[in-house]
Amino acid sequence: MVSPLKNRLDKFKKPIIGIALFVSCQLLAASGYAETPRYVRVAIVQDSVSIRLKIRGFYEVVDAYSRKAIFRGKNINTTVTADKEGILLGNLKARSNKVSLQADDPEAIIINGRRFRGNIRLIKKDNLRLLVINYLDLEDYIKGILYHEVSHYWPMEALKAQAIVSRTYAVYQTQENRAKDYDVTCDIYSQVYGGKTSERYRTNKAVAGTEGRVMVYKGKVFPAYFHATCAGHTEDASLLWNINLPPLKGVVCNFCQESPHFRWHQVLSLEELGEKLREAGKKIDRIKSIIILGRDNSGRITDLKIASDKNELEISAKDFRNVIGPNIIRSANFNISVVNSDAVFEGKGWGHGVGLCQWGAYFMAKAGRRYDEILKYYYPGAQVQ
Repeated sequence: MVSPLKNRLDKFKKPIIGIALFVSCQLLAASGYAETPRYVRVAIVQDSVSIRLKIRGFYEVVDAYSRKAIFRGKNINTTVTADKEGILLGNLKARSNKVSLQADDPEAIIINGRRFRGNIRLIKKDNLRLLVINYLDLEDYIKGILYHEVSHYWPMEALKAQAIVSRTYAVYQTQENRAKDYDVTCDIYSQVYGGKTSERYRTNKAVAGTEGRVMVYKGKVFPAYFHATCAGHTEDASLLWNINLPPLKGVVCNFCQESPHFRWHQVLSLEELGEKLREAGKKIDRIKSIIILGRDNSGRITDLKIASDKNELEISAKDFRNVIGPNIIRSANFNISVVNSDAVFEGKGWGHGVGLCQWGAYFMAKAGRRYDEILKYYYPGAQVQ
């Protein structure tokens, strides 16, 4: 019979082995070998004064530098903060700037009310705020994404397509961010991730049905970008980022015309626009006019000229969206008019427009297309392997 303590310690060794596997797979990926890394590091909290931590069952607090256990216990429900000497878990002080939380039950850790699989790393930043990273299996990470990115009621082939796209994007980021503390964030700037709390039966089934499958171009994983609705034509990634690949050059899309996000309307005051631009460091006085300077082949705006009585500002549509808010200015495909003291936007689509059009995939799946057909359409020249 294995004693409870030995059983716990044996289980605590598994995450360390997992991290070693993660590093090994990262090195294989770096060498060009088409191997999917097993683990992903997700920043679930990036700059917080405190977090709420709850662990049910046995757990261990480990110094991330020495890999030695600082504390072992059972059941904790406390607030985590940082001070000059280290990280405080309630009354427990860990005199280290980086600690890992490893639980006996791989689904026992709850951060700010959300349950997460895998392990947690707490990092004290220079400003005494906390960076919280979830270390977990790649497939479990994808399970925590799908519910936020597409509806779990969507056709299974659309869910499978999204699972492969999300996995491909994650694998690419693990390769790109090896030197950083984390690979991806949990928000719209990476992929929206909600942990175990966000898992659903049908999305988990889609993940299981595509396990380990990613998209490659000429044998290499690439950033499989995606967005909600392209409104007629996906975007050329090279116009937005420093990446120029045939699968990301853009395609005509006639599938998303019935998307609820095909058209959008927004009215913002010129004063509000000016304030947001100035907060972002853009020099512009009281706005009088906004002029579209050009559009690309997909119909999206490339640049805008914003003028006041005293000065002018030229800004890319991409930067303009980021400054005003990507959920306010939903895409770069819009017309704009100044009416009295307001800017009136009439737009089409939602998102940057690169890669998979999610609502296009939905309607393709509804029409009987398989997930591999959907992916080959939106990423021409890419292969699933």
